[in-house]
Amino acid sequence: MHAMQYAMTLPADYDMGVIRSRVSRLGHKLDDWEGLGLKAYLIRERGVHGSPVNQYAPFYLWHSTQGMNRFLWGGPFQGPVDDFGRPAVQQWTGLAYEEGAAAGSPAAVAAVRRRSVPDGVVIAEFMDEAAAEAQRLAGEDGAVLAAAVVDSRHWEVVHFSLWEQQEPKAEGDVFQVLHLSAPGLHRLPRGRQW
Repeated sequence: MHAMQYAMTLPADYDMGVIRSRVSRLGHKLDDWEGLGLKAYLIRERGVHGSPVNQYAPFYLWHSTQGMNRFLWGGPFQGPVDDFGRPAVQQWTGLAYEEGAAAGSPAAVAAVRRRSVPDGVVIAEFMDEAAAEAQRLAGEDGAVLAAAVVDSRHWEVVHFSLWEQQEPKAEGDVFQVLHLSAPGLHRLPRGRQW
């Protein structure tokens, strides 16, 4: 499993209705994208759930790097690039993926928590703890799914979870889910991934 996210931070007075309309019109285009496990069309609005910014920041879980590359190099990614400029695309390797207690329910919000891997820790133990945290989050009431991923260049672990209720039972930045494309969710490997 591979994860990916890019964020477009927008002006404080930006009409987020423009993003909502865009996702409503175009979000379905990835509903059957080969290689995609899940794309969560995420926004944060300034002042909502404590967000300091307006932001469009979709989060992806891929079961195929070919599908991811086809999206980035020859697919729909060019649309946002043309309209908003080319964002940095963060990528992570999968540590763990778990279906939640509310799997199959519509997701209302996502929580994204970033943690640096501290110097001096035993890396294997830290990654075991990250995988266990994904499993714990998935077991919470209202959890649709939970994943843990790592960027070993910057030594950052990210916990990503989807929730059916407006208040997630997870720490981190809270995003509204506008649409979910999940053509290959069933193909994402479950559990710890090493």
